[in-house]
Amino acid sequence: EPNAFLASQKSRFVPGMRALVPGDGEGRNGVWLASLGLDVVSVEASSVGCDKARTLAAERGVAIDAQCADLNSWSWPKSEFDVAAVIYVHFPPAERPVMHRRIYDALRPGGIVLIESYRPKQLERRKSGSVGGPPPEMLVTAGDLAADFADAETILLEEVETVLAEGVRHRGPSDVVRLIARRR
Repeated sequence: EPNAFLASQKSRFVPGMRALVPGDGEGRNGVWLASLGLDVVSVEASSVGCDKARTLAAERGVAIDAQCADLNSWSWPKSEFDVAAVIYVHFPPAERPVMHRRIYDALRPGGIVLIESYRPKQLERRKSGSVGGPPPEMLVTAGDLAADFADAETILLEEVETVLAEGVRHRGPSDVVRLIARRR
């Protein structure tokens, strides 16, 4: 199933939109967007993940362009996408602003980026049994996202507590940061 936050934004997606899903893992978010009629490019470093994404797309009767590539060396397009869905894709602190800039630049003017990431409070959640989150240095705050997307029009920026039930890697009470921003 798709990420719940992404699914809650379904009204923003129109068939024919072009969507980028970096770090799409096994393809759950890219395949869901394709099921809504979006033209999806899913990028994942793991060849196993890419294969599973292609299989999931075939099972659901949709097509996605699943590209197996490291986001650091992927040839990032410019101004090609209407949507970028960045769900639990965490970068080392020195890389994060650069990668977020690449995502922003890949959007067409008027395109939107949707991000859900773990924030530092997740460390406390993990101590009490919740599952999810990258190494501590890769956790993200609302301030980090505001700075990384300072050129964008911010539609939503919030730090929230939520309960995740998204497979074995994102489960239980969780502390996340969410951003929806539009390229000017």
